[in-house]
Amino acid sequence: MTFFGAFLRRLGGWIAVADLIALMAELGLDAQSVRSSVSRLKRRGVIASERRGGAAGYRLTEHGAAILRAGDARIFARRRAPGWLLVVFSIPEAQRALRHRLRAGLAGLGLGTVAPAVWIAPAQLEAEVRALVDELGLDGNVTLFTGEAPDGDPARWWDLERIAAEYARYVAEWEPALAREPSFADYVRQLDAWRRIPFHDPGLPPEALPADWPGEHAWAVFGALEERLREPALAHALDVCGAR
Repeated sequence: MTFFGAFLRRLGGWIAVADLIALMAELGLDAQSVRSSVSRLKRRGVIASERRGGAAGYRLTEHGAAILRAGDARIFARRRAPGWLLVVFSIPEAQRALRHRLRAGLAGLGLGTVAPAVWIAPAQLEAEVRALVDELGLDGNVTLFTGEAPDGDPARWWDLERIAAEYARYVAEWEPALAREPSFADYVRQLDAWRRIPFHDPGLPPEALPADWPGEHAWAVFGALEERLREPALAHALDVCGAR
């Protein structure tokens, strides 16, 4: 998924199976592992099989493109807006599976839990929350409120130590790559290590964060790696895919 998100759109939305396997071999993945992973993404509707010029390959679907666009907005940039968002919902027990999906989705967007049916987030996540509610068809069960900072310390609804530890691990592992020669493998691996962290971090305002918060430095390291590694990695992928 990391590879497809970073490269498939810039490769024209399609890649030959042989080229994908060759590129993934540089990351230590064998052909069987690649095919198994691709099968899961096909079941999710992210990609679809398609032959071009006699070669078997995979194309990005419209659903997959939408997933990647949504991911780009969180992975590569930080947005901050004043105020807070409260998500309040009431879903009957007969729809508990749908209730579970909503809770899982809210957690995946990085919201904090005030109570089982009351969740909180910085205001900039409103569009993502509304998209989730629309996708699940729960408009009539979910109410969103926006307002100023709640009483007390809003950061208490998040495990900031866990998020800080994720940032610290990323920096410790990948800041040294800034001193190495750019490589395709380094770019993909550091992006894979990074891409989930921004979904765990909801982007709390600076005044709600501890003074030693490592997020700023981690974002700076990620930005520097993106600038240094992305284009050489893309050039390498284009070379491989153009060599057929």
